[in-house]
Amino acid sequence: MTERAAQPGRRPRWWAELLLIAVVYAAYSCGRLLARGDVATAVDHGLAILRLEKSLGLNAEHPLNRLFTDTPALGIPADFAYASLHYLVTPAVLVWLFRRRPGHYRAARTWLMVSTLLGLVGFTLLPTCPPRLLDAGHGFVDTMAQFSSYGWWGAEASAPRGMGAMTNQYAAMPSLHVGWALWCGVMLWRYGRTPLFKGLGVAYPLLTTVVVMGTANHYFLDAVAGAAVMGLGLLLTGPATRLADRLRLPFVGNRAPIVGGGWETSAGERIPGQRSSSASADDTPAPAR
Repeated sequence: MTERAAQPGRRPRWWAELLLIAVVYAAYSCGRLLARGDVATAVDHGLAILRLEKSLGLNAEHPLNRLFTDTPALGIPADFAYASLHYLVTPAVLVWLFRRRPGHYRAARTWLMVSTLLGLVGFTLLPTCPPRLLDAGHGFVDTMAQFSSYGWWGAEASAPRGMGAMTNQYAAMPSLHVGWALWCGVMLWRYGRTPLFKGLGVAYPLLTTVVVMGTANHYFLDAVAGAAVMGLGLLLTGPATRLADRLRLPFVGNRAPIVGGGWETSAGERIPGQRSSSASADDTPAPAR
């Protein structure tokens, strides 16, 4: 393996990264759809979470949901934020890291991907009915359905109108809206060099947590689980990276060495076309006598 191939922090090829992210996201999206549990089980899980929160005094969803429902000036922007930022900010931070912090990009991308796949495991094992889909007697209002005339979404989560069947509305535990926002926040705080970036790094995950509860898309414990999944993903990032390197090693090892890629020639060895030091000396005009 050449030194250049083994060099840490080298920016990956953009097209390979784009393909990798697309494949992982497609697998995640398909798996999320296939992980649909039966409605009764999902409702039971949702009610169990709600009861647990009430017993712990953590039920912040009800007051936030009433505030967003009664105040369109808050509810409508929150719906737009829920329906769009998740899909805009995360790719933007990935591109920013790729271009501006290439030495940290690979570990950050691996962390995000591992955590996302862990979230898929959570959706499969624990299908959960979000607050907005519980019976109205539980006191929640679906703000995205209430304000759907203002946006592109319908009454089925953040999916565009007519595409609700392509989403799994019971994939609420853990909240990857919060998980991805936390990842973005850590990246902005850690690698941003201005107070603005660091401020956004703190504000964005906090704002996302308030939005997902106020719009009745997630319970508070969903948000906690989203953060926990990101923590576990961070712990697994190192092993996942080493495994990827071991799988990649045979393919990289078959590449031809890169001439001049940081290697030095041995004594007496010449690179084709290279002029020797003696030749250089001979080419020096002799001083006039």
